Amino acid sequence: MKVVCKNENDTKRLAKEISNIVKAGDVICLDGDLGAGKTTFTKYLCEDLGVKGYVNSPSYSIVNEYDGDVKINHFDVYRIFSVDELYEIGYEEYFNNTSICIVEWAKKIEELIPDNSIWMNITLGNSFDERIIDIKGLDDKLSFEGALK
Repeated sequence: MKVVCKNENDTKRLAKEISNIVKAGDVICLDGDLGAGKTTFTKYLCEDLGVKGYVNSPSYSIVNEYDGDVKINHFDVYRIFSVDELYEIGYEEYFNNTSICIVEWAKKIEELIPDNSIWMNITLGNSFDERIIDIKGLDDKLSFEGALK
């Protein structure tokens, strides 16, 4: 499914709708160019999942953990050079049935991502705020107003 978010408010609405669908054990994989909105989407999703603290990209720490309605493990693997780095931090412990994992730049570690994960590729649209988001893994559950058929 492709979704057009014409502005940041649309992105926030999409995050809200997805927050009502996802559950502990889900892995959300985010890809797209630098500045496409992966971290912005993550902030809105975490907010909708009850996270009260500051949500930022874990570019240097690789993973941030947030407590909300469910535990959230937020990965940014942009700076890793090999999947071995994730083994070193014990990534397997983060991918579990008691938390939601959000992985920015997920294609870099595709071989470690569970098969039933949600994939979102975010690209820049025609205007400054517009984003086109290709979503796989939520096809029959998502009914976002900006969906393209």
